[in-house]
Amino acid sequence: MAEQEEADIAPEETPGYKAPEMKSIEEIQNLDKEDESLVRYKQALLGAAAAGGNVGDSSDPRKVIVQKISLVVEGRDDFSLDLTGDISKLKERAITIKEGCEYRIKISFKIQHEIVSGLKYMQVVSRKGIRVDKSSYMVGSYGPSPNSHHYTTPVEEAPKGMLSRGHYSVKSKFTDDDKNIYLSWEWSFDIKKDWN
Repeated sequence: MAEQEEADIAPEETPGYKAPEMKSIEEIQNLDKEDESLVRYKQALLGAAAAGGNVGDSSDPRKVIVQKISLVVEGRDDFSLDLTGDISKLKERAITIKEGCEYRIKISFKIQHEIVSGLKYMQVVSRKGIRVDKSSYMVGSYGPSPNSHHYTTPVEEAPKGMLSRGHYSVKSKFTDDDKNIYLSWEWSFDIKKDWN
């Protein structure tokens, strides 16, 4: 059973897609040095890293730090889960979602030290041990930055009706093209007739 759950949230392969070869920031800067517009573009893209600065905490070797996941509903305050501390208890604190409401999921993360390509957010939603949904979102490629990046999923509608109400478990992963797993966590939500 555990093997099936791991297979459910494994990254899906895109036919014909080959991940780009990993290059250091220095190698990227040395490419096409004679093209001024490309040099300016790379400086804008890489920011402080292009100026030779180390972006990020030098004592922290992680390239990607996933900071929080938020439920975004228009007209309501975002409900956020902190992913920087002890994530083992997140599944015990269920988020309430009103049936039929439109929502988005927003992920906040930080990139440090080097460029990361093909970031993906994946989740598998289960109810009473049965998978009811599987989603995979291409987040994109990012250069190191002292500022946080944010990715917001397209709008989704929560199921509605008496049979859809109840408790749901979610297994989430944040990965990249090279199948590095930057964070894997579990959380939960309850679909109710109203927000309270």
